[in-house]
Amino acid sequence: MRSIPREELIAMLGEQTPACGPARDALLAGGAFDVWDGLVPASRHAGVFAIRIRTAARRGHTVGGLAASVDILRQAGDERVLTGFIHSVDRSSVFTIFLNSPATEVLACAGGLRPQPLQPPADTPE
Repeated sequence: MRSIPREELIAMLGEQTPACGPARDALLAGGAFDVWDGLVPASRHAGVFAIRIRTAARRGHTVGGLAASVDILRQAGDERVLTGFIHSVDRSSVFTIFLNSPATEVLACAGGLRPQPLQPPADTPE
């Protein structure tokens, strides 16, 4: 794990994508976060998250900042990026963040409320 002070991460979350504000709010409220050490080319993340856009749409979910994050990651190409997560205190929201390799800038952020699992139809009396 990469050690980044909470205050620095909060300051890095600007207006890169629509999900950055809610992710910042989750951190300000005491939410948990982790950033992993492994560097991965941004273009690889772009491909994976482009698939997630289609999957979420099929399931009727929207993920804040996902399309904007894919665009940002595509533009970054082979630049190696760090990946992390931010969870709200009550774990009702989760955000994926992408940082530059020295962990001094958030490039993109996607996420929001966790989708509710599909519920089976209620039993009907016979």
